[in-house]
Amino acid sequence: MITLPKKLLVMEGYNPAGITSLAQAGATQAAILYKRMLSLYVDGAQIEIAEISGDEAPNIDIHKYGGVCWTGSNLFFSAADNVVQRHIDRCREFFAAGIPQIGSCWGAQLAAVAAGGKCELNPKGREFGIARKILLNDAGKNHPMFAGKRSVFDGMVSHADIVTELPQSATLLGGNIFAPVQALDVRFGQGSFWAFQYHPEYDLSEIAALALVRQDGLIEQGSFKDRAAVQEFVKDMNDLQQDISRSDLMWKWGIDEDLLDEQYRTLEIKNWLTHFFAERE
Repeated sequence: MITLPKKLLVMEGYNPAGITSLAQAGATQAAILYKRMLSLYVDGAQIEIAEISGDEAPNIDIHKYGGVCWTGSNLFFSAADNVVQRHIDRCREFFAAGIPQIGSCWGAQLAAVAAGGKCELNPKGREFGIARKILLNDAGKNHPMFAGKRSVFDGMVSHADIVTELPQSATLLGGNIFAPVQALDVRFGQGSFWAFQYHPEYDLSEIAALALVRQDGLIEQGSFKDRAAVQEFVKDMNDLQQDISRSDLMWKWGIDEDLLDEQYRTLEIKNWLTHFFAERE
């Protein structure tokens, strides 16, 4: 376990309606997933959650926290509103205070936008399920976020927006054919934000539940033929999660240890904690 000088704060990206839709499909709330993942490496008592997407913004004493984690979200930068702006403003506060940040999906987009980049709706549609062949560039191969990671790997994913313009202070670390920006390091103000478009916090059962939440749009864009195809995917993901030795399902869906090995899947989080906090023990 890594000992932290201060607590970690997990910023819940979903608004109340989004949290409800996840629960109705059997999915775990995004911030709870993040806390569960972080607890692999730090004491869970050192992790707090803030829900900032409701009608009222909560008061947060940012100086209580040594690091900040951003989850995925059902919000869109391509349809920005006052709640989205609230996220941007808060992210900039953490940058200005020099508090290390890390985040998935929405977090990657937020890191880019808060530092002056752009995010837009992907004309290819929603990348869903498995982000194939995420390729690290030279900067990514040598970045501490990816220590121990292969230069090409798969990740679990669900996003419709993509980063279309990097801020000047960002370093692109990797991408794939669907989303050229899959990983980046953003330096802004006094802070650093390690970010990835995919979701190391998901397991196969979570992506199965999310398929139910997103099924209408996924069928409409052709990711699934019909609801029966969605149900087949959901069953297979749940079955494989229950028994990761099911080589038939691994072969059927092209899934290997990139997704099934929890320690490997969450290396980015472990590396962030180690890089920013372990030396301070």
